[in-house]
Amino acid sequence: MEKSSEGKLKETAKRLGLTLEQMPRHIAIIMDGNGRWAQKRNLPRAEGHYEGGKTVEKIAQDCVDFGIECLTLYSFSMENWKRPKSEVDTLMHIYSQYLVEIRPTLMKNNVKLIHLGWSAQLPEAVRTELARTMEMTAGNTGMIIALALNYGGRAEIVDAVKKIAEEYKKGKLGFNDIDEECVSGHLHTAGLAEPDLLIRTANEMRVSNFLLWQISYSEFYVTKTLWPDFKKPDLEEAIVTYAQRERRFGDTKEARKRDKGRSGNPESEG
Repeated sequence: MEKSSEGKLKETAKRLGLTLEQMPRHIAIIMDGNGRWAQKRNLPRAEGHYEGGKTVEKIAQDCVDFGIECLTLYSFSMENWKRPKSEVDTLMHIYSQYLVEIRPTLMKNNVKLIHLGWSAQLPEAVRTELARTMEMTAGNTGMIIALALNYGGRAEIVDAVKKIAEEYKKGKLGFNDIDEECVSGHLHTAGLAEPDLLIRTANEMRVSNFLLWQISYSEFYVTKTLWPDFKKPDLEEAIVTYAQRERRFGDTKEARKRDKGRSGNPESEG
């Protein structure tokens, strides 16, 4: 009998010397360094993107095996259209190919694929294969892969504001209904938990317009490793580093102790 995600998460925590509570359930990754990986080897940048695609498949499988509930991948930003046309065309070809080839693995692992971003600007072949893969995996109940393809965090927030304004105008929302939960529910990530851990490869120290609303309290992990070289041990190191962080969400350890005391927690007495 196949283990549940929770069972896998418990096993991974034990193997890494962690508690279940220390494990991230939603990991987001800014996959950077494909071009530099190729240039270091005197290869065309396209080769770096092909290798990066292979890494996506391996890391996604690792996350399934670890029991991770959601993996969000920043694959192509709205700003990436500014790149040379030949490179963009290569990337779009890789996406259309990858979206077909990944289907058996997604189905085997009970993984659901969703899209973050706008599909209208994508080439027809990519739109078609993306829609087919999402439709095919829609009933899967295991890990979710959220593919951020033609995505921008600021544009996402603007889009949400417009939708909220339209609903308010039609009387579907009252003024006091507009709060953080309302905004979150109008984002592309509606229904998903916010990322616990944000990984960025290639030693870049910026968020690049990625999940600007959702990563407010995510823990950041930056590695010098270029994305095509990112392997299972790198993912494990990121998780262990995350586990060593104290996530206070704007609170303090002293305040939490005080609150426990007020709630009658015997550990806080004396």
